[in-house]
Amino acid sequence: MTCHDIRESLPDLAAGFGEVTPDVSEHLQDCGECAAMLNEFRQTMSVLDEWEAPEPSPFFETRLHARLREEMHKQPGFMQWFRKPALALSFAVLMVASVTLVYTGHESTKPATETAKVIETGSAVADLQALDKNDDLYSDFDVLDDLQVQQDVTANP
Repeated sequence: MTCHDIRESLPDLAAGFGEVTPDVSEHLQDCGECAAMLNEFRQTMSVLDEWEAPEPSPFFETRLHARLREEMHKQPGFMQWFRKPALALSFAVLMVASVTLVYTGHESTKPATETAKVIETGSAVADLQALDKNDDLYSDFDVLDDLQVQQDVTANP
C-alpha cells in the first residue's frame, strides 16, 4: 500500500473504526512517518475522549425562547416584502441582458468568407490564403514525395 492510501484511513484506525489489515501493519512497520501520524491521531483521540463539554448557562433556554417569541412577533418591514419581487426582477433583467449579448455576439462573428474582401488571384495574400485553406492537401503531397524517394532508392541500389 502507498502512504497516500494509509493516510486516508489513519483517522478511522485511530478512532477504532477500522481494522488493521496485514498490509497496513506491514506498511506502518516500514514507514516511520505513517506510524508517527497514527500515534499522533491516537493521542488526539484520547484527549478528545477525556474532554467534557461545558454546561450551558442556566438562563440559556429562557433567553432562547424569549428571542424566538420576539422574532415570531416581528412585523415584516417594507424591505422584507420588497425583497422577493426585486430579486426576481433582477434575475429577469440579467437573463434578458445575457441572451441579448449572446445573440448579438453570434451576428458579429460571421464566417470570414462573408466579411472578407475579394482579393486578386496571384497576389501574396491570395497565395497565403490558398496555402492556409489547403494545408491538409499539401501535407499529403510531402508523404507522396517521400514515397517517390523510397521507390527510387529501392529501384536503383
